[in-house]
Amino acid sequence: MEVQAIKLRFGIIGNAPGLNRAIDIAKQVAPTDLTVLITGESGTGKEVFPQIIHQLSARKHGPYIAVNCGAIPEGTIDSELFGHEKGSFTGAHEARKGYFEVVNGGTIFLDEVAELPLSTQVRLLRVLESGEFMKVGSSKVIKTDVRIIAASNVLIPDAIDKGKFRQDLYYRLNTVPIIIPPLRNRRDDIFLLFRKFASDFAEKYRMPPILLDDNAIELLTDYRWDGNIRQLKNITEQISIIEENRQIARETLLKYLPQANVPKLPILYNKEEIGKDMSERDILYKVLFDMRKDINELKDSVNEILENEETGKIRERKPQLIKKMYHDISDIKNIIDNAEIQSEYEAVTEDNFQDTEVLEESLSIQKKEMDLIQKALDRHSGKRKLAAHDLGISERTLYRKIKEYNID
Repeated sequence: MEVQAIKLRFGIIGNAPGLNRAIDIAKQVAPTDLTVLITGESGTGKEVFPQIIHQLSARKHGPYIAVNCGAIPEGTIDSELFGHEKGSFTGAHEARKGYFEVVNGGTIFLDEVAELPLSTQVRLLRVLESGEFMKVGSSKVIKTDVRIIAASNVLIPDAIDKGKFRQDLYYRLNTVPIIIPPLRNRRDDIFLLFRKFASDFAEKYRMPPILLDDNAIELLTDYRWDGNIRQLKNITEQISIIEENRQIARETLLKYLPQANVPKLPILYNKEEIGKDMSERDILYKVLFDMRKDINELKDSVNEILENEETGKIRERKPQLIKKMYHDISDIKNIIDNAEIQSEYEAVTEDNFQDTEVLEESLSIQKKEMDLIQKALDRHSGKRKLAAHDLGISERTLYRKIKEYNID
């Protein structure tokens, strides 16, 4: 079955390369019994992919069950998954089959698998390795033939570092990884999804579908969508119900988008730094200034190592590796020196900078360095120590820059 046919069958909308790649991997792995780990942010639609894999597999006539591991209390999760014997714990008035016994011959989807307790992870690892498990309160080994598909919206390697997830279980689950891209990486799909949701809600509530003007469409596709498809669907439903005017303008859409007016900078500075008469563009240039400074210092250090190596002072070094690092750093520095800086925050007012102004001001990083240094010196009445602290560089580096740029 082709990717487009799979989209039609399972109601998937969009043509983003990352989405198509995820569907293609699901199609390729479906005929096998390999374990699959699906990762992606909350609201990206991870729950559709286990259904694709199950329906395209030889197990399609067998049972399928989806289990939200994060929604089951820790005290009962083992009983839910593996079953229990009568009297095995308080309240166990009769024996019960768990999901792994009920779904024998089919597929079980473990959503939010990173939420499993460590003790349950041990039991799950045994199922993956040998296809065996024991009910709670029993010593009898039960065999099961279940395909496991897991999903998580958190980075499991981070959970491993924190001691909350077993590394051996991760490698067992991650036999075939499928990564679902966030909606902000599927810009061309956002409006397609909006139209589908608007049409569905118009039919559901028996009213005309809402329509967006050009400016509203631009805002819709530029928005970050931290809640992904789920957030887009909810907002579309809100607008469909609340707004009487079915033609939605940008100003109307803004009321439904949380934090839509907040600029999105590539790095966060604390409030103290932002308050020092620094505009958003100044902060952006300061970030690049710091990057360039760090690379310059690193390049000087590597250059010093090279010189020492050539004079025989550091003979244990591997000069080829060091020289490669030196050239790589030089390449990065050249890229930053010649970069055209573009602000990433959204223009929402008429007095924001125009594109032509950004381009003209972005041609010289060196000029911006000089401007920032001069501004810092003026602010502190020429006191270099305070100016250096304000700029986030050492006093020695500031002195060198003053001499380099011939700043009075």
